[in-house]
Amino acid sequence: MADASQPVELSIWIAARPETVFAFLTEPDRLVQWLGRTATLHPRPSGLFRVDVNGRDAVRGEYLVVEPPHRVVFSFGYEGPDRRVPPGSTRVEITLTPHLEGVVLRLRHTGLPEADRDSHGWGWGHYASRLKSASEGRDPGQDPLGRPEIRHG
Repeated sequence: MADASQPVELSIWIAARPETVFAFLTEPDRLVQWLGRTATLHPRPSGLFRVDVNGRDAVRGEYLVVEPPHRVVFSFGYEGPDRRVPPGSTRVEITLTPHLEGVVLRLRHTGLPEADRDSHGWGWGHYASRLKSASEGRDPGQDPLGRPEIRHG
């Protein structure tokens, strides 16, 4: 059995400049190209991080650290009753490190209940792939997880 404090971690190389990828983490019109339908983002410490994922589920937290163009940390959880991961209850840290002709994105999501780690690991992998496509100038297409009948969190 995994330890309750075990984080979800992933790393992906993106053929884009750190400034480009950073914009996809902090600008609402860019963020929704790879994650969610609408976003309200105030990328500064204590600023709102809110994404309507599919018209039914919304993620809400706040930016904790914003260090352009290399690091973003925000709290994370789902709005609504009966959520195992309520708003702001977990922490997502994303670092961008220049490497070769692009950037290595590292994501670390801590504080998740053990029962939710695998699904969030899979979900972050899915969305990291979409972020890579968008950051590299390709259309990631319609998100199959963005449909209201798919429940998040």
